[in-house]
Amino acid sequence: MADGTRRVRVAPLTRLLAPEHRLDLLQVVKAVLATVAAWLVATEVLGLQSAFLAPWTALLTVHATVYRSVWRGAQSVAATGLGILLSFAAAVTLGFGALPMGLAVLVGLLVARAPGLRTEGVTVATTALFLLTSGSGDEPVLLLHRFADTLVGVLVGIVVNVLVVPPLDAGTAERSLVRVSEGLGALLRRMAHDVTHGAADLGQDASREWIAETARLDADLDRAENQLVTNREARWYNPRRRRGPDPDRLEEARRGLEEAITQTRAAARVVDRSTEQAHEWDEGFRERWTRLLDGLGARLAHAEEDTHVLGSDVADEVADLVSTLSASDLPDRHWPVYGALLIAVRELAGAVDAAVGESDARPPDAGQRQTQDQESSAAQ
Repeated sequence: MADGTRRVRVAPLTRLLAPEHRLDLLQVVKAVLATVAAWLVATEVLGLQSAFLAPWTALLTVHATVYRSVWRGAQSVAATGLGILLSFAAAVTLGFGALPMGLAVLVGLLVARAPGLRTEGVTVATTALFLLTSGSGDEPVLLLHRFADTLVGVLVGIVVNVLVVPPLDAGTAERSLVRVSEGLGALLRRMAHDVTHGAADLGQDASREWIAETARLDADLDRAENQLVTNREARWYNPRRRRGPDPDRLEEARRGLEEAITQTRAAARVVDRSTEQAHEWDEGFRERWTRLLDGLGARLAHAEEDTHVLGSDVADEVADLVSTLSASDLPDRHWPVYGALLIAVRELAGAVDAAVGESDARPPDAGQRQTQDQESSAAQ
């Protein structure tokens, strides 16, 4: 009981110390630092009016990537400048009141649709609205101070995000891809086991569970793809951009896994249809096909035993299987099923090559993988 309680208490702490959570906590600290620094610069150094805008803008400028901080910060400055000009023009020409306020908001919202301002575009309208309702839309000095406050906040936010451990979550996408690879490998090995040991009474429940599992793996791979996009963006303008795994290699692995999941689903559906039609397995075909499937699964799952197979091995085995089956007295009704399964495993082998590397016939040993994990965490 005590051990179970300890595990429950330790688990949240373990999740909190995961690299992706450490990065989130670091960004929180940086946002606080940028907020305080912008306030001090605006009040103690420059003595600006409306100084609250500087920390407010700095807080909103510390984003998950340096590129996003620069891009969104530039949009904030441009939108604030346009809002100030819009409020000044409305106040000087039409004065204050409902009509100029409505026209300024209308124009501001239309300007916000511009391609370069879409993310922060509503700031044009809100800035004009605030200045006109506060009665300061025609005071040039106050308007300049407001613009300067925004500029200070953006610059401080960008500087803090760039200089204080620039965000680069290099390992999250890689770890997600490894989990998908290992999950797919385990599925392939389970399929091989089920077909080998349950060929006589293999039901549709098993094959449909395989198909459902490929859908779950697809969802996990979609999340990994989003992480890859963020990882690639995080390298732009980032002094630490050379750290971590090569994003091009990770993208190649993602595409390989995507194709591997597709071919696994195709094989599962063929088995599902053959089960529905009560096809009996040819013993020779079943033994050799499941051995290929298990070998590919072992390679994806980074299993330690010597069952790994490469794409070239599979291609040779498929050709030999076709030749053997052609010479045997195989019923015609089996050919569509076996042909589809052979095509699926051949394409699956090529996808596995892309996912884990053509020469990666053996996984690194446990010590090497632990060292790689430690280096990845240290790089972050």
